[in-house]
Amino acid sequence: MFIRSIISELENWSKSSNRKPLILRGARQVGKTTAVNLFAKQFKQYIYLNLENKEDRELFEKYTSINELIQAIFLVKNTQRHIKDTLLFIDEIQEAPEAIAQLRYFYEQASDIFVIAAGSLLETIFDKSISFPVGRVEYRVLRPVSFYEFLLAKKEDAAIEVFNKIPVPVFAHDKLFKLFNTYALVGGMPEIIDNYIKNQDLTVLKQIYETLLVSYIDDVEKYARNQTQVQLIRHAIQSVFDEAGKRIKFHGFGRSNYGSREMGEALRTLEKAMLIQLIYPSVSSTNPIIDDKRKSPRLQVLDTGLLNYFTGIQPDLIGIKDLSSAYQGIVAEHIVGQELLSEEYSVLYKNKFWVREKKTSMAEVDYLYKYKNFVIPVEVKSGATGKLKSLHLFMDIANHKMAIRAYSGNLKIDLIKTPQKKKYYLLNLPIYLISKIDDYLKWFEKEIKQL
Repeated sequence: MFIRSIISELENWSKSSNRKPLILRGARQVGKTTAVNLFAKQFKQYIYLNLENKEDRELFEKYTSINELIQAIFLVKNTQRHIKDTLLFIDEIQEAPEAIAQLRYFYEQASDIFVIAAGSLLETIFDKSISFPVGRVEYRVLRPVSFYEFLLAKKEDAAIEVFNKIPVPVFAHDKLFKLFNTYALVGGMPEIIDNYIKNQDLTVLKQIYETLLVSYIDDVEKYARNQTQVQLIRHAIQSVFDEAGKRIKFHGFGRSNYGSREMGEALRTLEKAMLIQLIYPSVSSTNPIIDDKRKSPRLQVLDTGLLNYFTGIQPDLIGIKDLSSAYQGIVAEHIVGQELLSEEYSVLYKNKFWVREKKTSMAEVDYLYKYKNFVIPVEVKSGATGKLKSLHLFMDIANHKMAIRAYSGNLKIDLIKTPQKKKYYLLNLPIYLISKIDDYLKWFEKEIKQL
């Protein structure tokens, strides 16, 4: 069983003095139910409702009074109301919009019950005459398994120990790099990882990858308004992997004849389902990092393993020595983006990147990361530091002297001078450490003060 990092986030939620019912978001098959089941072991009493089951769903359809509803739930599930340490998990809550409306009454009239709900495409129910409990629920998002969670799943205890040391020992590099390449190859979907760990065979994963894709298509199509939208969504899901990691145009997306408006709506539906993110660029080097919606977004898909499989590049990644050399660098950039998202539990959190678009020159920095009051540029590169042209341009206008390069080499700090003669410090960060970016920025800041 995976030990998910979100468990600590759920523990913080449960201890809050102003705790509200929690809606746990995330794409299908990222492990929401498993995570809550694991968290539930901390409670004296656990009640599980799956609203895809008629019997569970009818509880919310029959009982509009919160008191009657609670009594019915405890009766049907053969549990006791007087036990205060009770967790109620309402899974697939989108199947009964009435249940979503009832969450406010759990908060107002039964706050002693710990309530978690999970579901997909919750935004689609806004079109129905349902009172959504704004201000009376909280949200967290669960994303695919991170590299750290992958190490836990593989029971790589020695690797976990050195991974958590700041700075990472030099002798650990080859082992961690090899493990990270395996993680980047298969991706972070729990069922895929579980099967790969057991069998060590990529060929048997084919059916699981394809079943995942079909489940996403089926899930999203359930909420399509008509057959035309079904076809749009189907095309969008089947095309996003080929376009992942690239800046896209809505018009003609996926080599289609679809227009900008209809394709934009389909892709935003996939974003609501948390299958993709549309990452818009920023043109600023300081806070706040504001998206420029007039420019083309970059497409991030749910999981790099899915990207590898559906683009047919998995065989090319086996035993590769530098991820940045694969698929025009897209795999390395994409897995870095996935790792930057992995422990961000806010539904609204998105990765950021920077562009400078002029007629005479174009520049793009892969990611922007907020650290204290600074905006730190993050480039995913191999090769010499002298090739970091876009990073130099960003640092020329930055209000600090810290930059990061995620790459396949060892941890080190370089003093760099831009063509405009500005000096800055470059943290060359092994790609497998990108999820620990906060810890390493703190270390980086202390180190350069001593230089």
